[in-house]
Amino acid sequence: MKKVINTSNAPAPIGPYSQAIIAGDFVFVSGQVAINPANGELVMDTIKSETKQVMENIKSILIEAGIDFNHIVKTSIFLKEMQDFAQVNEVYGSYFSEQFPARETIQVAGLPKNVNVEISVTAIKP
Repeated sequence: MKKVINTSNAPAPIGPYSQAIIAGDFVFVSGQVAINPANGELVMDTIKSETKQVMENIKSILIEAGIDFNHIVKTSIFLKEMQDFAQVNEVYGSYFSEQFPARETIQVAGLPKNVNVEISVTAIKP
């Protein structure tokens, strides 16, 4: 059995997918980019502001699922340029306080809407 998670506090999907799915004890959050859900505009002033918007979108989806960043067990970060790693890591790390999730960071040739960073997460529900 699976349950679709959808909130207006995060960007609506731009394709045939859900913001997140709860399956058993797991919450699978689709890759998020820096779309401001209030106006549908991309936030790409700096890599830090872009990453902050991505993390805020993830936060909104987690809240809708009834959990928070402490429940994340795995993240995948996709970067257009690995040179942005340190700045992305700084913003990303500020959302966690302890017991950091497992993670991979991958440089890719391109991302949706030509963004610089996309992040997906897997979490557990208590």
